[in-house]
Amino acid sequence: MAIYHLEAKIVSRGTGRSAVAASAYMSCSSILNEYDGIQHDYTRKGGLVWEQVFLPDCAPKEWQDRSVLWNAVEEAEKAKDSRLAREFVPAMPVELTPEQWEELLSDFIQNAFVAEGMCADAAIHDPDPPGHNPHAHILLTVRPLNPDGSWQHKTEKEYLCVRNGEERGFTAAEFKLAQKEGWEKQYLYKVGKKKVYMAPSEAAAQGFERTSKNPKSTKYGRQNPIAERWNSEEQLVLWREAWANVVNRALERAGSEERVDHRSHKDRGLDEQPTIHEGVAARVIEEKGGISDRCELNRQIRQDNALLRSLKAAVQKLKAAVEATVPALAAAMETLRRNIIVVCYGILHVRDRKKEVGEYATKASAMYEEYLAVHGRIREKQSERKAVQKELDGLGLLSIGSRRDLKARIAKLSEEIEELRTEEKTLIHAFCKEDAAGMKQVKAEIHAAEVNIENLDRQENSLSDSIRTEQERFDALREQAADLDRNKLNAARLALRRDSEHQAWERIRESVSSGKVSFQRFRSSIKKTDELLGESDADGQEVKREREREERSGPEQGL
Repeated sequence: MAIYHLEAKIVSRGTGRSAVAASAYMSCSSILNEYDGIQHDYTRKGGLVWEQVFLPDCAPKEWQDRSVLWNAVEEAEKAKDSRLAREFVPAMPVELTPEQWEELLSDFIQNAFVAEGMCADAAIHDPDPPGHNPHAHILLTVRPLNPDGSWQHKTEKEYLCVRNGEERGFTAAEFKLAQKEGWEKQYLYKVGKKKVYMAPSEAAAQGFERTSKNPKSTKYGRQNPIAERWNSEEQLVLWREAWANVVNRALERAGSEERVDHRSHKDRGLDEQPTIHEGVAARVIEEKGGISDRCELNRQIRQDNALLRSLKAAVQKLKAAVEATVPALAAAMETLRRNIIVVCYGILHVRDRKKEVGEYATKASAMYEEYLAVHGRIREKQSERKAVQKELDGLGLLSIGSRRDLKARIAKLSEEIEELRTEEKTLIHAFCKEDAAGMKQVKAEIHAAEVNIENLDRQENSLSDSIRTEQERFDALREQAADLDRNKLNAARLALRRDSEHQAWERIRESVSSGKVSFQRFRSSIKKTDELLGESDADGQEVKREREREERSGPEQGL
């Protein structure tokens, strides 16, 4: 089943990551980070299906080499906590081939990112075994480019200037014009025991002494409007929607009926959570107007029991009313046939539910065990990284070689942890949970599914017992009709058949909470009923022949 997953991350020095390490990891290559001198070697990492660098027209051609590109990024960022790159990790649809993955990913990157002026480094991973967790990594530059291929600023210093009591922000270029209009920068002046920002003209008039040469400015400066748009929540929503659209187009071209949706359950107007757990959570969903699968199963059981009681009451009435006449016997036999059709439908419904719940329990158990394994590996890697970091902190500054080796180990562990976290989040989202806290419910949900299967087994056995009882009554009526004209009895039953089957349909429709009846399941119920009553060959064929005779004689009578 196609799963929507598009995880967005920021590669930042502040979290111990580097753009060079991230690129080397995703491309399974070896790249030297010229910023800190660490060689990041992931050539022995497996699972790489495809990799490619995408550049806008204004980017230098030498950046087609990812090592040149990401070292240029590292060089442009000076701060120890700089944001170096933006990373997206989308899940690839298992319904598509690797060639189709390349096509849809290239289409998405070109239209969503490269067309906006970003450089993109992409790779597709399909870890062993193939088809287990196919996903892609997209590493993007976060600093816009000028037409000549040079980097633009991400932020620019913004001075808070005043004029006639009004305060407004200006960049250095804007201030040259604003100064002519009477705007002044503000500086710190000593006013008594306090330091206060004010304009030089106002401070000079009052004889205050300036204590700082730095003018008042905004804390983070003015963000580049292009970078600001790229960093906005609104843009992230558009990218998420674009990924859903390109995946759905690819699935449609491949002839698959699967589709993905980037929207949350809340945005899609779904109150219920896709869970079969019964308890407080299930009751809350029901109270909000949703439908819990477990509660739905309980309702279905109660409806089936009510149906069985009504069938028994109807049979009691039939016993009292049946007389040895063709019309009465025909009506009684068709009524019992109708009842069996309804119960057969219930059995088929229960079997479908058992199959559905059983498949869920099997798949969920395997995925949950996989989640636990991934979660455990993350903890192991985190403990190992902590130990290496502690060892690094204990080394002296002169242990240059050892410090470089330990930093390389920390960088490698950080990338491995990020990859495992991506796999962990994919598994969490597959269970329609938001985070690891939601996974605490999964074990209970799997147990609930197993309990559901046991309940469905008992329900199927109860319905099967009811069918056997109805069969015995039908056989008794057939014995009563042994001395009657068989053709007349079949013709009388045939005359009631359409209304009888319509009544069965309506009874089923009233018994299901959705009010929808599966036509295919209904036809299968009729076929199964005729087989149980032994009419699929003898009496059933006679009824069919009688119907054919009526159809042939109809036009003749109209002539």
